[in-house]
Amino acid sequence: MTTWTDVINYVRTRYEVLEETDDWLRFRLDTGDGRTQQVSVHHVPDEAGRRWLEMSSPVGRADAVDQGRLLELAGSSLVGGAAVVDGVALLKHAVPLEDLSVREESEHPLTMLVANADAFEHALTRSDHF
Repeated sequence: MTTWTDVINYVRTRYEVLEETDDWLRFRLDTGDGRTQQVSVHHVPDEAGRRWLEMSSPVGRADAVDQGRLLELAGSSLVGGAAVVDGVALLKHAVPLEDLSVREESEHPLTMLVANADAFEHALTRSDHF
């Protein structure tokens, strides 16, 4: 069984951790061509008490992006749905923590989510703020 501690250790050994709490990590990934992308992973329970990893990566300030276009872009993505949290437009994806292989079952969705968020940020804002 995979634990939140396993996830923390996995992230710490592979990425530049920017911020950390008991149930949340924010870190940065290199996306190539001199661009980077921030991502957050939250350890959250659902209504039944099962544990999930919620991954999110910002696209831009919500008031600065065409949210309709963001929804269109997110609709074509296999991983991640568009959301606005605290004024930031982002892509989010969740995977169950129970019986999760961190390396095999979270790394691929994470890198897909981050690549999409970075591409959407570039397309919608022409910047690399996040």
